[in-house]
Amino acid sequence: MFGIPGKQAVTMTPAAAKQIAKLMDQGGTKGLRIGVKKGGCAGMEYTMDYVQEVDPNDEVVEQDGARVMIAPMAQMFLFGTEIDYEVALLESGFKFRNPNVTEACGCGESIKFEGM
Repeated sequence: MFGIPGKQAVTMTPAAAKQIAKLMDQGGTKGLRIGVKKGGCAGMEYTMDYVQEVDPNDEVVEQDGARVMIAPMAQMFLFGTEIDYEVALLESGFKFRNPNVTEACGCGESIKFEGM
């Protein structure tokens, strides 16, 4: 919906695509739906849910066996985002590198966009 012809709405690093595909296989899901909602100390939070059905209004990005759907209301906030999966000594998880974010809290879970 908010895309540029020939350019994916979001990209996945190989590590993220591998982890998403692995979790899809284990859970028998159709993919990972990402979005944003109001909350957190900076005003907005990312949402992530594994889903059984693809919503026809979702923007769908597929890469190396992984499928990510972007919820309609989140597409303008997430366009250009790179999804990564990082493994560290104390924690592992998905990381979003989003060029649309103007502020983020210290934990990186809560974000703010221009004009919000």
